[in-house]
Amino acid sequence: MSAHAATQTTEQPTQVIPPQPDWAPAQRPTALREPYATALGTIAIAGLLCLATFLAGGGLDLAALTKLELVLTLVAGAAVATAVLLRPDGARAYGAWALGLLLAFAALTGLSVAWSVAPDASWQDANRMLCYAAVFAAAVAVVWVAPAGWRALLGGIVLAAAIVCVYALLTKVLPNHLDVNDSYARLQKPYGYWNAIGLTAAMGAIGCLWLGARRAGHALLTALAYPGLGLMLVTLMLTYSRGSLVALAIGVAAWMALVPLRLRGVRVLAIAALGAAPVIAWDFAKPALKDEAVGLVARTTAGHQFGVLLAAMAVVLLAAGIAIGFFGDRSAPRVRTRRAAGYAIAALLTLALAGAIGALASTERGLTGTVSHDLSSLTNPNAKVPANTAGRLTAVGSVRARYWKEAIDIFEAHPALGAGAAGYETARLRYRTIPIDVRQAHGYVVQTLADLGLVGLGVTLALLLAWMAAAGRGTHPFNRRWQARRSPPELAWRAQALAYTPERIGLLSMLCIVIAFGVHSFVDWTWYVPGNALVALLCAGWLAGRGPLPGGNLLAAAGSAQAQVPQSHSNGTGTPRPRWPVGKVEPLRLAVVLVVLAGTLLAAWSQWQPQRSVDASEQALALLRKNPVAALSAAQAGVGRDPLSATALFRLAAVQHETGQGGLARATLQRAVHMQPSNPETWSTLGEYDLHSDPAAAVQELRAAVYLDPQSVATQNTYVEALRADQAAATTSGTQKRERLPAASSARRAPGTPPAPKTSSSS
Repeated sequence: MSAHAATQTTEQPTQVIPPQPDWAPAQRPTALREPYATALGTIAIAGLLCLATFLAGGGLDLAALTKLELVLTLVAGAAVATAVLLRPDGARAYGAWALGLLLAFAALTGLSVAWSVAPDASWQDANRMLCYAAVFAAAVAVVWVAPAGWRALLGGIVLAAAIVCVYALLTKVLPNHLDVNDSYARLQKPYGYWNAIGLTAAMGAIGCLWLGARRAGHALLTALAYPGLGLMLVTLMLTYSRGSLVALAIGVAAWMALVPLRLRGVRVLAIAALGAAPVIAWDFAKPALKDEAVGLVARTTAGHQFGVLLAAMAVVLLAAGIAIGFFGDRSAPRVRTRRAAGYAIAALLTLALAGAIGALASTERGLTGTVSHDLSSLTNPNAKVPANTAGRLTAVGSVRARYWKEAIDIFEAHPALGAGAAGYETARLRYRTIPIDVRQAHGYVVQTLADLGLVGLGVTLALLLAWMAAAGRGTHPFNRRWQARRSPPELAWRAQALAYTPERIGLLSMLCIVIAFGVHSFVDWTWYVPGNALVALLCAGWLAGRGPLPGGNLLAAAGSAQAQVPQSHSNGTGTPRPRWPVGKVEPLRLAVVLVVLAGTLLAAWSQWQPQRSVDASEQALALLRKNPVAALSAAQAGVGRDPLSATALFRLAAVQHETGQGGLARATLQRAVHMQPSNPETWSTLGEYDLHSDPAAAVQELRAAVYLDPQSVATQNTYVEALRADQAAATTSGTQKRERLPAASSARRAPGTPPAPKTSSSS
């Protein structure tokens, strides 16, 4: 008996376990098929996550992202419809509030098109949110009818993370085949972003903790957690991602605090870390692997050596896992041994903390001075940015403070509704101090404030609270429950002993994965990366839809098979499995299914249109020389498919100009300005078009572009060129200029044009 079980025995009465009925002949095949169903589910989840990772990458390519959104939305819609049909009569729809608020946030994202500085980007962002909401809904709905699938979900997450991490490491082992042109030392493939691969490793590491510490399950599968965790630790360290390290640390701390299998988890973590440490140290000491801009030949030679070390580490850790699984867990340690191990771990952590404090105190600035300097570097927009080498792991400064300041500036200008979903990229141009192109604010909170203002942040907070309440029904991380009494009226949060069944420990591990993702998203933009976001959405949706768990055995060891009360005649919640007569479906249930399918098709159609517009516009440019009529038709189709796209209007104007319709081309560019008056690109494009035909109008248009993007060197040069052309025109025909300029200025000024700056442009 474990120490935890012994403690529960003295404090709480033993939970009564109802007698289990004998197996019915018709159910025995179902029980035999369950391991195969779990294996197939694991492979399906891993395949879905790998598809998102290798197809969409960092989520910045519209064509790849559109394909993924279509696949995920259609699959999720079919899963929700099937789950609604199979849902038992009278079962509560757990997670409905969280799902409703997520759909409300997606709706707000779509509505922001009305006030967005970049409505085309807002539409694309709304499509992304629709996809995310569909995946969340699928997880919520599937758990209603197949709650036993939690093993497949966690197993799929671990398997997908292992595949992605192995591929990332292979880019260092075989750079001549997978990473020929990369000059960075940091791992970044397959996402194209180092922090994204670091977060994948961090979330996968938490899954490995569950896999290696569990009591229920085949010992060989449990042994795989050791090499898997070792590979993920190596991957994370070679990304040099400080945010991922923080996310892993907080996620592991949460796991240790919430899951009673602490000593088993420490064993897995310690052995994997001991195996990974020499490999990491060797990599950090090898100039061909740790420096930037190294020749391919040197990287290839060092990479092959690195691959041998990785293989040796995996073999050693696998052997250690097999030895522990088959021989080390035959008998549980005594309570005294457990207590001594706990004291030893606490002492080691205390010594490590004391050593860190002593190291900080021995610096030139002292303890308080060093902490104050590091905090200042973290929030200083002008702090020195560390290089993309291993040395950044000990640095504090970051370019994020600059992006956060720009997001706050945008929020202060638009506090209620923000600049529109995905409007940060365009709105920040007015406030940036360095001409660097950035698409995200590198932080969920500041990005939401900039894009959707206080309303968006309020919906997000409501969604978080609703999800926490829903997820707490199944996990009960603090072993407490809300209890209400009618007489006298009372609502209290009272302690209540709950058995740590294998499922509950799995759900707590999912909760820690979501926590790690949330921590990382606070300081980065990885919620835009589908491969990362889908892991958190699946776990969060599963937790929200699970509802209360069936009773367990308080006397059994935490996480053991004996702690779980068998549910041979149920779906895992104590309710009978649904049995549907052929051809008999309730009208209300059928109506819900039809609404779900219609909404799925509508969402898929919306997600497809921006890419269809891009395809038509590119086709128009390709046809321009061969068939001008077909080119004009394709360009008009591009605008019709995405009437919010400024790029589609630019392509249409180019085709109109080449076909001799100069007046229509200018009118099309003016339409783009009217549609996106806060976008400097629309003004600069119109100004460049007017530069040689109407310099006076070009000056006014380019002045607006300079006001909206004062750091753009190209726009400044074009503006100076327009001033010179206007002065030259004034010299030759001064009288005509004085008569034409006021009329042209008033006629060509679009609604919402910013006033001309009185001083030199600066943010």
